[in-house]
Amino acid sequence: MGRDSATGQRFRGKEVLLAAALLLPNLILLAVFTYRPLVDNIRLSFFHWNLGSPRSTFVGWANYAEWFTSEDSRTVLWNTLIFTAAAVVGSMVIGLALALLLDQKLLGRGPVRSLVFAPYVLSGAAVGVAFQFIFTPNFGLVPDLLKTLGITPPNFYQHSGWALFMVTATYIWKNLGYTFVIYLAALQGRRRDLDEAAEIDAASPWTRFTKVLWPQLRPATFFLVITVMLNSFQVFDVIHTMTRGGPFGNGTTTMVYQVYQETFVNLRAGYGATVASIMFVALLIVTLLQVWVMERGRQR
Repeated sequence: MGRDSATGQRFRGKEVLLAAALLLPNLILLAVFTYRPLVDNIRLSFFHWNLGSPRSTFVGWANYAEWFTSEDSRTVLWNTLIFTAAAVVGSMVIGLALALLLDQKLLGRGPVRSLVFAPYVLSGAAVGVAFQFIFTPNFGLVPDLLKTLGITPPNFYQHSGWALFMVTATYIWKNLGYTFVIYLAALQGRRRDLDEAAEIDAASPWTRFTKVLWPQLRPATFFLVITVMLNSFQVFDVIHTMTRGGPFGNGTTTMVYQVYQETFVNLRAGYGATVASIMFVALLIVTLLQVWVMERGRQR
């Protein structure tokens, strides 16, 4: 009995050493390249520092007070919320619709699936440049199409609302392949016997979707809500390429673009770190709330 216990302890000890050997390099990389910069960024947010200056001045909560009382911050926050919400809902709804369509046995669905996914692997800057020509007032595809339909096209580059719509639509098109692939994988892994049972019961298409299919898609949906939201919250390349945060100053400026502007354009690295810290706290709270909601759903 004692020999078996000693053997079991040695075996568990080897497992612990093996786990430590596998996890330690990753933990070191996370500590050096993720957590240390995060701590440094939070520390820097309490200082006033010009990137070209060798010295920084401690200002306490002054940067945070300035951001929360600034009129520009309200515009930036509103742009961020609209862009993120529209990107999450738009890409997920369209991605699910395409996944449902291309999950059917259709001729040529393989190449079409590849075409739907292809924009996701393209550079955001390249997509932004391409869509600049699509929305250009004089010869763009969208204005020409609207003129053909007898609709006066708006100037997407001179109106803040239309400019935000333009960059949001561009990002949804680019990100669509990601949500499409995740939903398609979830559809192909669903239980077919439930579909057969619903068909035998002569359930309507809406009942099949809401009562049979949708519950099986909830884990994929929860995963997509978190990942798409995090990715959308941090979009920089499309906005920088198409509008550079304009028109009229902050027309399409989101929080992540404000970090760039304050840090590298206005050279206020401390204030830029403040905006980044606020972003981090906001994303952390939203993610924790989503996890809590998901856990409550599992317990029911």
